[in-house]
Amino acid sequence: MGLLTPLAVKIGAIEWMPKLLPQIVWVDTNLQKASRGRVSVLDIAGLPNLMLTVVGRKSGIPRQTPLLCVPDGDTWLIAGSYFGGPKMPVWVFNLRAAEKAHIRFGKVETDVTAEELSGEDRAAAWRTMLATWPNYAKYEERTDRLIPVFRLRRT
Repeated sequence: MGLLTPLAVKIGAIEWMPKLLPQIVWVDTNLQKASRGRVSVLDIAGLPNLMLTVVGRKSGIPRQTPLLCVPDGDTWLIAGSYFGGPKMPVWVFNLRAAEKAHIRFGKVETDVTAEELSGEDRAAAWRTMLATWPNYAKYEERTDRLIPVFRLRRT
């Protein structure tokens, strides 16, 4: 965790934050372009993150999405939370269809397989994720959908 993490947690808890997601993504995308992928909004916030690249299920084109992640042993946990918004993030549908992806975590790039967790596996992973980003609990309260949780493993 970084110096700005407590501030990021407060900002992430704001109820109307899902409405700003397109602007946040735009800022993050341009920051990453300007820094050649070395800096993201999540880096500035001091939060663990990865760049997920997964092939679009309809287009067949690789799509990149920066995501908050929780390293868990030699795997990574990610959630399709979308700040608790009502819509499922598009990357979730793409990852479900592909089951395979590529990630960049810091300076490490690797191919991964994705397992969508359910039942007690999801509950245990969710508890682990809450320790890193407590706002996941708020996101869960805000939405009627079950927030999908994936475990990414190196292939």
